[in-house]
Amino acid sequence: MKNADAKFWEHKRLAEMDAAEWESLCDGCARCCAIKLEDEATGEVVTTRVVCRLLDLENCRCTRYPERHRLVPDCVHLTAETVESFAWLPSSCAYRRLAEGRGLAWWHPLVSGDPNTVVDAGISVRGSVVSERQVHPQDIEHVAVRWVDAATPDGRT
Repeated sequence: MKNADAKFWEHKRLAEMDAAEWESLCDGCARCCAIKLEDEATGEVVTTRVVCRLLDLENCRCTRYPERHRLVPDCVHLTAETVESFAWLPSSCAYRRLAEGRGLAWWHPLVSGDPNTVVDAGISVRGSVVSERQVHPQDIEHVAVRWVDAATPDGRT
């Protein structure tokens, strides 16, 4: 990446980013891979500790990323145009943060230079989830979770 674009997220809108820049915004937390349940009566969305069968639980990356939408039809298709329509995205999500004008968090790998800070900050699902392959579909609703965002280095959230 050119030096002038080293912090592209600070001067480009999501819609202006090229494919490589867009993809690099993903911090690898895999929270979007968690199965969500919607209460049809209230519209409330509940996130579970159960993740897509395609997620590598150790690396928190999709094992079939290029073909994920074909293999999992309800896999999230996040674009600059759709990011604001996904109200369930965690407030820690880089795409949501930038769409809301908040900038990237201190632990984001593009800021910290270390892909492990997302784990160190408690943002990653690593070690906290199970694959949908291991849970009976009727039991998914019993494993809800409420993710918290990481504190800043000085202890503020």
